Amino acid sequence: MIDNLIRSFIQKALEEDIGDGDFTTLATIPEDLKGEAYLLVKEKGILAGVSITKDIFLYLEPNAIVEILIQDGTHCDGNNNIALKVYTNTHILLKAERLILNIVQRMSGIATTTHQYVKAIEGTKAKILDTRKTTPGFRYFEKLAVKIGGGFNHRMGLYDQILIKDNHIAAAGSIENALNRCFYFLKTKRIKTKIEIETKNLEEVKQVLSIGNIDRIMLDNFTINDM
Repeated sequence: MIDNLIRSFIQKALEEDIGDGDFTTLATIPEDLKGEAYLLVKEKGILAGVSITKDIFLYLEPNAIVEILIQDGTHCDGNNNIALKVYTNTHILLKAERLILNIVQRMSGIATTTHQYVKAIEGTKAKILDTRKTTPGFRYFEKLAVKIGGGFNHRMGLYDQILIKDNHIAAAGSIENALNRCFYFLKTKRIKTKIEIETKNLEEVKQVLSIGNIDRIMLDNFTINDM
């Protein structure tokens, strides 16, 4: 069964690409023609997006025969590794092709890059976190790719954590005001969530530490020496 979030994304993405129909395929290929397609991995890296590839084919044709040969998170050598096979109507294959390639290429790129950073800090207690700087409408999949690459999701959106940035501090009047307002908000709304605050120098870090009750302090644009 396809998750509702994924189903909604697939529907919108296909509507964007297909519109009133794939005129070229409708004009050139018989409607009842069947075909087999392969998803090939041609570069080294961490594969991501195969599971949604299967979802897309099954969304378009529930009777499609889809076989995943390489799972998400696998390191591929890029020697034309066959990640997935599918047998279905040729019209379905061509409708799905570009959407699938866009998803797998982008997710695999994110997973591979994330993995490089994860390997670089191996042996430390540090973690690689992602951001909200994502492609609109594609956040779930980009953040999933980070996890596949060994990273961790920071927050999914504005709704699941408090992150006080310089704009909030300026509007509130001070770090102390911003934090106190957050403490009051969480208490009165009976919301349990983490509080993170952005600091731009060591004096601000000291000020935050003196107030306390903070889950994470972000060091924003610090020099290497100050960090």
